[in-house]
Amino acid sequence: MRKKVVVGMSGGVDSSAAAYLLKEQGYEVAGVTMGTGQNEEGAQTAAEDAAHVARVLGIAHDAVDFGREFKRHVVDYFVAEYLKGRTPNPCNVCNRFVKWEALLEYADRAGADYVATGHYARIRRLDCGRYTVCRSATAAKDQSYALYNLTQRQLSRTLLPAGEYEKTEIRRIAEAAKLPVADKQDSQDICFVPDGDYAAFIRRESGCAAEPGNFVDETGRVLGRHKGIIHYTVGQRRGLGISASEPLFVQKLRPETNEVVLCRSEGLFGRTCEVSDVNYMAESRLSGPTPAVGRIRYSHGGSQCTLYPQPDGTIRCVFEEAQRAMTPGQAAVFYREDGIVCGGTIRRAFGDGAEI
Repeated sequence: MRKKVVVGMSGGVDSSAAAYLLKEQGYEVAGVTMGTGQNEEGAQTAAEDAAHVARVLGIAHDAVDFGREFKRHVVDYFVAEYLKGRTPNPCNVCNRFVKWEALLEYADRAGADYVATGHYARIRRLDCGRYTVCRSATAAKDQSYALYNLTQRQLSRTLLPAGEYEKTEIRRIAEAAKLPVADKQDSQDICFVPDGDYAAFIRRESGCAAEPGNFVDETGRVLGRHKGIIHYTVGQRRGLGISASEPLFVQKLRPETNEVVLCRSEGLFGRTCEVSDVNYMAESRLSGPTPAVGRIRYSHGGSQCTLYPQPDGTIRCVFEEAQRAMTPGQAAVFYREDGIVCGGTIRRAFGDGAEI
């Protein structure tokens, strides 16, 4: 009997090509477009494009509302993190709790063996029996960083066919298969904030006004007034509205005092960060200092570091070279040659022994 796979189809070229590749590999394929209750116009277009692709491929397609799960796990988290002065990773949270968990529940009801997406990453089962996510065949498009939070159960039932290809190859495959989205452009924005105005979205969702406060330097000296901490993130330079003899950057957000700390460029650099909410992949836990390559944001190529497990379950990561703008709330993901060792959330960053 053929294995059945449910493909999360966003209406884009990557997930459409993934559905095609899996069908070519002999799987019984069904597509599902996951509605989130956000950006209704964009969601309708995505569902229509995915349904069109499914008709071309001759596979079943369904559109399912996952709005309740998306609101609870993604939107509420996104808003709460910004109000706490942290910069969240909504896509990483969505992957674990919506795209995968809700999709697996749907797959179980449909009697499917696997789920699949169009992510550029690879899954490997190690000799120890554990599953890990590995970088994709294309470094430029690699999305393994966004999948660090997946569980062993989720990984064991996941197929990622796009991870074996370059993006240009995926477009050629889609074109050769006459898929109507072969030339569709990639989305660059957070799907539920298509206009990019995070602050306005947070105000609407939370009902909280963005209270103005003080810009201060590292010594506490007042430099001016800010519009509310939800407008800022660590490393930001543009839009500060501060006149200074040299460029200033956001170093830290202090929601408890409603202050935004500014510094010169060198004040953004540090070698050490504290990582919490750790999810293990290649290892079930760390028994001691562990060399790795760490990525501190999606666009970060990675840098050599050592991981030190702490008694409270957190990890202290020490990079060999100072890193710029390690941002509380962002994910830190750690790799070895065999894939992701573990990942978690940056809670604090340190430079020269002092917290940044």
